[in-house]
Amino acid sequence: GASPVILETSVDDGYLINPDALDKCLEEHPKAKVLMLCNPSNPTGGVHSTELLTQIAEVLEKYPNVVILADEIYERLVYTDDGQCTSFASLPGMFSRTITINGFSKSHAMTGFRLGYLAAPERFAKATSVLQGQITSCASSVSQAAGVSALNEVDDSWLENNVVIMKEKRDYVLQELAKMDGVSVSVPPNGAFYVLPDVSKYYNGDDTQLCLDLLKEKKLALVPGESFGAPGTVRISYATSMEELETAMTKLREFLESL
Repeated sequence: GASPVILETSVDDGYLINPDALDKCLEEHPKAKVLMLCNPSNPTGGVHSTELLTQIAEVLEKYPNVVILADEIYERLVYTDDGQCTSFASLPGMFSRTITINGFSKSHAMTGFRLGYLAAPERFAKATSVLQGQITSCASSVSQAAGVSALNEVDDSWLENNVVIMKEKRDYVLQELAKMDGVSVSVPPNGAFYVLPDVSKYYNGDDTQLCLDLLKEKKLALVPGESFGAPGTVRISYATSMEELETAMTKLREFLESL
């Protein structure tokens, strides 16, 4: 099996990939085969700009044996001025070596249908088909029919309005977090529906224990950042109603104030 190589990212960069750090990492690991790129990102909500992606692609030109696995399932949830998320495969020289992962769960709020798809050059698509044929065979007929309806019957205006609604929720969460002592978000997220605030001033940075006590005392569930390699942080999802968010932010503030 493969051995994972962790490319560390910085909170000051919004946890985005630094091209120089990537170059150094690949130079130090000449046997590297795959770069996993999640853009927009779960758990940070970070979005790599076209300029940054281009710089990453330029680094990868030096390492032609590295395949890019681009998870772009949050591409329709971007809050930048242009609202764009550049597909990595569209960059010069990257199509032939990029496997793009996407689906309907995030863009069309169809999580329960478990419907996703892969777009890749034929040699990769054939290999993945062999693997999938021995595991799930295919998505259920119900899910496939729902996906066809989503593509044919859901107007882009609905998707665009959903972005406006999610941005309002993001802004509300950031506004409430800014009022809490000892909580910080260095770079506001520009995509997906997550915020990864730093709460390391509490519990001596033990985010897991903080989340356990928060769940026990306030019945509020957050995900420890330790699970994502970011100790001292917690992941907040704002993919819920504004009423639920208001309750959640109140509970979090009250819990932290009690410490």
